[in-house]
Amino acid sequence: MKAVILAGGLGKRLKPFTDAIPKPLLPIGEKSILEIQIQKLAEYGFDEIYIATNYKAEYVESFIGDGKNLGVRIEFSKEEKPLGTCGPLCLLRDELTELFILMNGDILSMINFEKFYDFARSRDSDLTVATKEIRTPYNFGCIKSKNNLIIGMEEKPDMVTEILAGIYALRPSVFRYIPNDEFFGMDHLIKKMLSLSAPISRYLMQEYWLDIGCIDDYNEAQQAYEKHFKGSG
Repeated sequence: MKAVILAGGLGKRLKPFTDAIPKPLLPIGEKSILEIQIQKLAEYGFDEIYIATNYKAEYVESFIGDGKNLGVRIEFSKEEKPLGTCGPLCLLRDELTELFILMNGDILSMINFEKFYDFARSRDSDLTVATKEIRTPYNFGCIKSKNNLIIGMEEKPDMVTEILAGIYALRPSVFRYIPNDEFFGMDHLIKKMLSLSAPISRYLMQEYWLDIGCIDDYNEAQQAYEKHFKGSG
């Protein structure tokens, strides 16, 4: 089975760490983010992994190597210009001839990739997106009123939002929606497919998930490594 990891981002919100080290190679515990991702994919039978690079591409390639030490075969593609989160797939069009997983290079997750893959395979969709419910504390009491009278109150209810988890399953037929050699993000793909009434499947994941977007997230990731990822691989 095949997977693509997007590892070309600049990691601006993680500066100054990313001035010297590309975000996917930032250390989490004893391993880099990218190594943890590769090992989790390998656990579920993904043995061909493509890494899409841009920023500090040579650094990423020399650090990760061919994947033999991780039990997989790794190949790299390098953007000559920023192509977004979907555009880089066109550089791998000839390789991605079956259903494949796509994931952002700054995600830590305990998702069961095999179950996600099987779910996507059972759906009549070119694109399946993994989603996650995020609970955000709300710092104000929420009032219900009618005719200028208070009829109820909920004290600081959590706001629940279902978000894209940065993990996707795509069929090769999805390439008909993605332009060649153009900046094209996952948001562009989803909006384009919706405008054409093309079905998009949703997989609500329950497992641990973290997007390492800023310094606070990076600090949380260190704790998550000890709880969820230490000793794996």
